[in-house]
Amino acid sequence: MALQHRCRVVVTGVGVISCLGVGTQLVWDKLLQGKSGITSIKHKDFDQIPSKVAGIVPRGDVVGQFNRGLIPKVSDKAVTQMTEFCLVAAEEALSMSGWKPSDEASRIETGVCIGTGMVPLEEIASAGEQLRQNKYRRISPWFIPRILVNMAAGHVSLVYGFKGPCHAVSTACTTGLHAIGDAARFIRNGDSKVMVAGGCESSVTPLGMAGFARMRALSTNFNTEPEQSSRPFDKDRDGFVMAEGAGLLVLEELEHARQRGAPILAEVLGYGLSCDASHVTAPSEDGNGARRCMEAALRDARISLDQVGHVNCHATSTPLGDAAESKAIWDLFGERGATDVLVTSTKGATGHLLGAAGSIEAVFAVMACQSGQVPPTANLVNPDTGFDLNYVYNSSKTWHSANFPRTALTNSFGFGGTNGTICFSEYIYD
Repeated sequence: MALQHRCRVVVTGVGVISCLGVGTQLVWDKLLQGKSGITSIKHKDFDQIPSKVAGIVPRGDVVGQFNRGLIPKVSDKAVTQMTEFCLVAAEEALSMSGWKPSDEASRIETGVCIGTGMVPLEEIASAGEQLRQNKYRRISPWFIPRILVNMAAGHVSLVYGFKGPCHAVSTACTTGLHAIGDAARFIRNGDSKVMVAGGCESSVTPLGMAGFARMRALSTNFNTEPEQSSRPFDKDRDGFVMAEGAGLLVLEELEHARQRGAPILAEVLGYGLSCDASHVTAPSEDGNGARRCMEAALRDARISLDQVGHVNCHATSTPLGDAAESKAIWDLFGERGATDVLVTSTKGATGHLLGAAGSIEAVFAVMACQSGQVPPTANLVNPDTGFDLNYVYNSSKTWHSANFPRTALTNSFGFGGTNGTICFSEYIYD
């Protein structure tokens, strides 16, 4: 039976907020240089927490820093910091795409799909404490709207008047990737022509870090050398580094983008999902769920395995997770994984953005497909996963692809065993 024709989905804009800075090109340039944005946490509220490092978005008035002047006009009472990050990333992505329609028909065919991994824990704790102290009237009328998972998506829709699908995803550390994959399917399904998609996160707080620290998930061995603390695949990795920020993509139906002369950065070829069904927080050691997820993305992309030349890994700098994902890649690619596939994790530079990790890494995969450059895994000195993959480290690598458009997989995995993979490719203008 012939394969059913389906519309093609492309990326026409991206936006990034991270500890490396604000703005995609600035962050990408630092990433290619192997720079790390991880810094020390010195505030007294974090004194009890054994991990003293995090990926904090730089604040200030200099270009590349985050400040409130970058935020589109919204009601301060209803907006939390993660939504502020999201709105700034959306402004960059939409400006790059050239898509800020004012006519009703265009706004109706534009949707939003944005999620977060964790709601604002400190706000919940504070409201709970007010209630325990019989101070009901001290609880803000905006308390519930501020903590809802879908409010970042809602605010982007409100600011730009987008009236298509308004969807939110929350699948732990797979959130940002799932949001992009779901949005691409909305376009394929005819629910919209354009989608703003991705994730945002602002959980580098005492309570957020305390929870992960009690799980012994965070790095503690490099508290005095913060830039070296996130080290995916390296033998000295000892846990992940929490980070904050946002990553958003403008996805668009190809013919719609062509008709308006939009810049096309890459094409979304496929989207795969799976579940480990193994453990609440730990990945399956055999990498089976991750491998099946990548296979599902390739099936959806309708391409062969030998077309893939790059994998942007989820690898968070944990001993078990990095090894399991490496095994999955080895099992999928075999010997090609040691020679022809460029394997990297950008978390060495950005830390782990939780619900925004998958979307900011999707941006990096898009940039790699477009530019032909793959960033190094920061702090990878001695690979130690049990698998001799073609890890990119020390310096960026030029990505040559003679027979096919440059094609990459980007992975995200989350608590609950949830997995996601997106397949992007270089867009060849025809």
